[in-house]
Amino acid sequence: TAPAANANLFVNYLAEFYPHATQPIPRFMILSLLVGLLAAVNYRGVRAATQVSNVSTVAKLLPLGIVCVVGAFYLIATHRLFPAASSSAGANSWLKAMLLLIFAYGGFEAALTPMGEAKDPRRDAAFGLFVALVTCTLIYTLIQWIVVGVLPDSARSDRPLAEVARVTMGHGGAAMIAIGALVSVYGYLSANMLAVPRITFALAEQGDFPHVFASVHAKFRTPYFSILIFALLTWLLALFGSFSWNVTLSAVARLAYYGLVCAALPVLRRKQPEAAWFRLPGGPAFAVVGVLICLVLVTRVDLTKSLILIATVAAALLNWLLVRRGTPGELPAS
Repeated sequence: TAPAANANLFVNYLAEFYPHATQPIPRFMILSLLVGLLAAVNYRGVRAATQVSNVSTVAKLLPLGIVCVVGAFYLIATHRLFPAASSSAGANSWLKAMLLLIFAYGGFEAALTPMGEAKDPRRDAAFGLFVALVTCTLIYTLIQWIVVGVLPDSARSDRPLAEVARVTMGHGGAAMIAIGALVSVYGYLSANMLAVPRITFALAEQGDFPHVFASVHAKFRTPYFSILIFALLTWLLALFGSFSWNVTLSAVARLAYYGLVCAALPVLRRKQPEAAWFRLPGGPAFAVVGVLICLVLVTRVDLTKSLILIATVAAALLNWLLVRRGTPGELPAS
């Protein structure tokens, strides 16, 4: 769902140059070409896919830095350092905003994946995650301050950063932000198309997923079935869901496993009483609060998204039961 949300974001920013991009037929064509191209690149190998991520990082940070600097000077010059609230928000609005922030801050746990190669992962992982979250919080806060100050009605815009750049730097600034967003989103999607299919491949290889996901192409040596299934799901979710719809669904999915991680802490403390990494002072209290927050935020989700999440969890549970009862067989020939 997160890649599908970003695919829709790609279409929204492409509309800066091609206003008809959000219309049904052009949107269908753009999403099909975008996801299809990424799938084809990864189907043939990983070299081209890995090069895209490096370019997208620079394309993402440079325009953001420029907007932050120019936007801050604009607010200072126009005496808008403390934007007035246009309306008061109730508890329900705050909870819905918190749900969307789960998507904005989500993904930090991916940094744990390569920690097995770190010199001191127990020390470095905690410090790295803390610094990353603090840095993201500062950047998000600065950008939010600038957007709200420059665009009092920013919620009505599909491309708020581009609109801020248009106000502060003219049409050239809006084009710069749009190009940066397009390259950044493409890089994000490329990284996901590279990483996620290889996760399902690894799960299938060790017997925790249907073995067909471990199929390897005879010529390109890529997990082609996992790539094709991931591309198909991304395309369908992007096509039939909007940016906000996929963002909310992604946030709810994250809440599910964040809540499970919190709930697992007291259990792991009992099973491994001597394990120091499970003995954080006040750990059970943090776990209970975490589970409660997840449960409260999940109540902000409509019936459709709830049913999708329930169906996904049911499919995962069925797969888990089948794996427990069965014995991993031979990997499929390709």
